[in-house]
Amino acid sequence: MKHMTKLMMAATLAGATLAAGCQTTPSVTAPVSQPVTNEALQAHDWQLVDAKRSNGEKVTPLFFDPAKPLILDFMHDDGTDRVAFVNTCNNISAEYSIVNGNVQLDKVLATMKACPEPQASFDTATLATVQGKYSMSKNADKQPILTIKNDKQVAHFKAVEK
Repeated sequence: MKHMTKLMMAATLAGATLAAGCQTTPSVTAPVSQPVTNEALQAHDWQLVDAKRSNGEKVTPLFFDPAKPLILDFMHDDGTDRVAFVNTCNNISAEYSIVNGNVQLDKVLATMKACPEPQASFDTATLATVQGKYSMSKNADKQPILTIKNDKQVAHFKAVEK
């Protein structure tokens, strides 16, 4: 019985020591939100890095050519705030404004080329992706991230040099 008691005490002590030694503080830093402003949008181009539908599936038409990702180029052009959608088959751009901290697109312009697949689907998916609630944050490495969320999907863009 003494042997059993010593064994149980040793096991309890070992378990407590192991549990205490394994406790760590999480090193993952939550994204830091920041306001959506013209200055923040226009400071970088925004390269698509991830887009998922509400069911978790990847929006595959946006990733058919990894060498030519969707890029959003926000600019102030001739007195107007505009965004160009880079690497689309058709040339697509829109005027935009920021209303209550959210980007609203207006007067979308596009050429009308008869684009072959998969470029035609890329253009269609682009227009669906850029409609929604815009938010900005910085990741753990303090890199700016632009997120666009709508009822059907969420897309994440990283800041890249203009």
